Amino acid sequence: MNLNDHILRTRREFLTTSASGLGLAALGSLLTQDNILTANTVAPTSNPLAPKRPHFAPKAKSCIFIFMEGGPSQMDLFDPKPKLNELHGQPLPDSLLKNVRFAFIQKDSARLMGSPRIFKKHGQSGMVFSDLLPNIAQCADDICMIRSMHTDQFNHHPGQLLMQCGRATFGLPTMGAWLTYGLGSVGQNLPSYVVLTAGRGSSGGATLWQSGFLPSTYAGVLFRNKGEPILNLSNPPGISRELQRDDLDALNQLNQKRFQEIHDPEIAARIASYELAFRMQSAAPELIDLSAESPQTLAMYGLDRDDPIIKADRPGGPGQYRSFAANCLLSRRLIERGVRFINIIHASWDHHSNLNAELGFNSGMSDQPIAALIKDLKQRGLLNDTLVVWGSEFGRTPLGENRKGREANTGRDHHPYSFTLFMAGGGTQGGLTYGSTDDIGWNITENPVHINDFHATILHCLGFDHTRLTFRHAGRDYRLTDVAGNVVKSILA
Repeated sequence: MNLNDHILRTRREFLTTSASGLGLAALGSLLTQDNILTANTVAPTSNPLAPKRPHFAPKAKSCIFIFMEGGPSQMDLFDPKPKLNELHGQPLPDSLLKNVRFAFIQKDSARLMGSPRIFKKHGQSGMVFSDLLPNIAQCADDICMIRSMHTDQFNHHPGQLLMQCGRATFGLPTMGAWLTYGLGSVGQNLPSYVVLTAGRGSSGGATLWQSGFLPSTYAGVLFRNKGEPILNLSNPPGISRELQRDDLDALNQLNQKRFQEIHDPEIAARIASYELAFRMQSAAPELIDLSAESPQTLAMYGLDRDDPIIKADRPGGPGQYRSFAANCLLSRRLIERGVRFINIIHASWDHHSNLNAELGFNSGMSDQPIAALIKDLKQRGLLNDTLVVWGSEFGRTPLGENRKGREANTGRDHHPYSFTLFMAGGGTQGGLTYGSTDDIGWNITENPVHINDFHATILHCLGFDHTRLTFRHAGRDYRLTDVAGNVVKSILA
């Protein structure tokens, strides 16, 4: 190579690497001064999970989102409707059925179906719960219940995407990915975003913890609560930790070289993922080893419980009571180790039939561990800065399902127009019941809360203005709440 060729190549490399990097750094400095930047910096760092500051002082530092996939029946758990019981067996007025879409209900023969559940007030707040949730009811004064949720979707996967991603569209980041992108990780040995599953598996699958167009390092990491915590995390036989470290160092050098050439943030994400996986080989097995927990704690969460016998295909096979209890206890342990967002996903609550038996099974499975989680976080001083959320993609109809070929109405269909979720801790108002529905639970009559409002409120609790936590993709700035969403200030402490 002659001298002129060398000079031209060196100049080209400078313009395509160093100069562009310096330009981005200068631009980043200017944008930061003008408060235009989001939580991330413009120039990619060697650790995309480095801790970042939110927009303002947060009430919550982390979030546990207990996602009950399928749509639990709100009028059998949280929102009693005596009038619905009075009207049991009667048709719904045509005015309510007009322009309504159902997943399975046949409009011409649809009939209202009351609830056999017994509801009582609990705590100083007098919050109302069904007899299926006696343990969660003990936490009434720590719970903020929203009875006026509504969504745009009436089928499961679109509804789950809307609840997790802010829109019913493939390829978008989930709420956990947005929070990990905005906050980074305070822990070094575990992911910032962990997913724990139970039951038969959600219809949304891995799309419920994807990173979408964000770098892959912000995606949720699926943990198991027994055996090997993460599949393929352990070294194969004959590979020592020292040898793996040498291999990883060599791989990282190649990745760093490529990163310096093209500044692709996905390369930085890959480097961070490899390093995190190496550290997790020690941290993850310790996490799921519950031998250090006291017998009292294990009993409080219900890890010694056997499943009651039930003839149904929805619960997900044997061992669900212990599996769900373990997930709740692991959530507390993850919070203690600095994990930002934990998503417990349980399927299924999609009770089109056999509602009383299967809702009773699922409630018995989840009631004790969730109450134990709230109480445990509180007694350890962690509830104030941990937001615990219980929710699903939609609710159930006050109509019994009359699918063709079935003799009796023993279940409820999908209902997007009104449903209930609850939160505890993390800057929300305990003992508050917010919003209301009509006499049969069909429509919202007070304080409607859309899922985009719900997301805006969660981000607010964690220190973010939802309009400013953005990421530029395909020529525009995206955010979790898309172009909608208002913080529900009335539920904040």
